[in-house]
Amino acid sequence: MIEVKNLHKSFGDAHILKGITTSFEKGKTNLIIGQSGSGKTVFLKSLLGLHTPELGTISFDGRVYKDLNIEQKRELRTEIGMLFQGSALFDSLTVEENIMFPLKMFSNQSKKEMLIRVDAVLERVNLLGSNRKFPAELSGGMQKRVAIARAIVMNPKYLFCDEPNSGLDPQTATVIDNLIQEITKEYQMVTVVNSHDMNSVMEIGEKIIFLKDGHKAWEGTNKQMVITDNEAIVNFVYSSNLFKKIREVYLKESKL
Repeated sequence: MIEVKNLHKSFGDAHILKGITTSFEKGKTNLIIGQSGSGKTVFLKSLLGLHTPELGTISFDGRVYKDLNIEQKRELRTEIGMLFQGSALFDSLTVEENIMFPLKMFSNQSKKEMLIRVDAVLERVNLLGSNRKFPAELSGGMQKRVAIARAIVMNPKYLFCDEPNSGLDPQTATVIDNLIQEITKEYQMVTVVNSHDMNSVMEIGEKIIFLKDGHKAWEGTNKQMVITDNEAIVNFVYSSNLFKKIREVYLKESKL
């Protein structure tokens, strides 16, 4: 579990995160949502240790990040997988080399052991046999699956995803959403997804944190989000006619 208590982060006079307290459980897909400028990217980077909050704590299964020494932080880093917005694959490296990169950085495995592990995660994302291909030879959805394979190659306890569906068509986005949810349950990871895609929220939002102006304005499940009367979340989510209709139908059926 990741626990966040009274988190504050500022840049100069700009107070971005304003006392956020929440938790993220393992085996669940936890989504951070909010409009541009709400603080969700700063929040995610704070969880990753890329920003240092002025106040508050972030703990990983009881380990308070700011209290860890350099070696302990390095050890924690080996337990974290990261899925970047644009996949962030190295164009000059093959699929196999891209996935092997974290193993070379953070493990003492032999070349044979690394190759066995690469094949295992490639099989999990249904790309076994694409080892020698380069990113440019793959579709956007395939590149994203390679990035997922790289993110889980170290068998992480924590998985962070930044806009994982960015640039993908709706059908491929759903495939990626389902894959993230499946591996979260299989690996029993704590998965935190920063997203603006409301389809993803409805599809896999087992816990949702809604940020507004640096505050946690609401949290709950995707099902609770459909029926909530919270004005901030209703105005944000149901600004489109499609989601208004989904809400209307759900509320009508729940009364039957």
